[in-house]
Amino acid sequence: MAQEGRSIQPGDAVGKSARATVAVIGLGSIGAVIAGLLRAADRHEVFACARSPIERVTVERSEGVLQVSIRALVEPADAPTVDWVLMCTKAHQTPSSAPWLARLCGPQTRVAVLQNGIRHADRVAPYIGGATVVPALVYYNGERLAAGHVRCRRTGDFDLAVADVAGGRAFADVLEGTSLRVLLSEDFNTLAWRKLLINAVANPITALTLQRQAVLRRDDVKALCLAILEEAVTVARADGARLDTDEPARSLANLMTYPAEAGTSMYFDRLAGRPFEVEAVTGAIVAAGERHQIATPLNRMLLTLLRAVNDAAGTPGTASQA
Repeated sequence: MAQEGRSIQPGDAVGKSARATVAVIGLGSIGAVIAGLLRAADRHEVFACARSPIERVTVERSEGVLQVSIRALVEPADAPTVDWVLMCTKAHQTPSSAPWLARLCGPQTRVAVLQNGIRHADRVAPYIGGATVVPALVYYNGERLAAGHVRCRRTGDFDLAVADVAGGRAFADVLEGTSLRVLLSEDFNTLAWRKLLINAVANPITALTLQRQAVLRRDDVKALCLAILEEAVTVARADGARLDTDEPARSLANLMTYPAEAGTSMYFDRLAGRPFEVEAVTGAIVAAGERHQIATPLNRMLLTLLRAVNDAAGTPGTASQA
């Protein structure tokens, strides 16, 4: 699927920044990958904010296994003010990260929000004071195997996307020297909705069926996915996303390129008995539909079922960040 913007490949010069201090909140499937690659590049002072001590990060990639040492803080009181915060928790864990954000953020801090959903800035704004938000979309598929040990699968031509503005370009510069490929987009809202469309079917269906993405290849499931996506695309257009009339079919075709054995964040969280980020995915679509007075019966049905499963898992925001 073509994307609007320009891609920053490993080795491309974006702009040479001074050595920065970077705090990674959450060493799960997303955070451990980016923390490990940043540590290996060794261009910045990188540490993790975690619930339990950890000394090493292991990232399994197609290029081979990467193992690096990492400094991890377990008490917010020990955290200094930093140049960059990489917010890598699940969206519903954002409030529980407030003590970390209060210590890490100052007026010059940038907070890259690497979470699912839309309206990233609205989600973290209450907790970061005068810091600047840099919304980011994550496209690599991470699977947590153990504490600090993740498997990373690439799913497309780039690994992350940010807006082609000062903050986005600065974030791309922070990642220079890693193997991560960054897309700088002139239409981040459309990209955010396009990513949400993928999550809107892959996450709920794998979580509810307790099957990996191979389940999406069933003809009856494909038909259901198309109907869910058609609802979501109508809402997305009302919300300003520039999506084509064939967007549902294109989104589904894109999903078929993902490995059948890949899981999703909701799937892994349900297997582990953890709450998952239903409100940032299906909840965001239903909420946007309400804002624009557009009915979303299929997504609302999914939301009801997902909330019931989620409530049985426990109080949202209690899952481990490490």
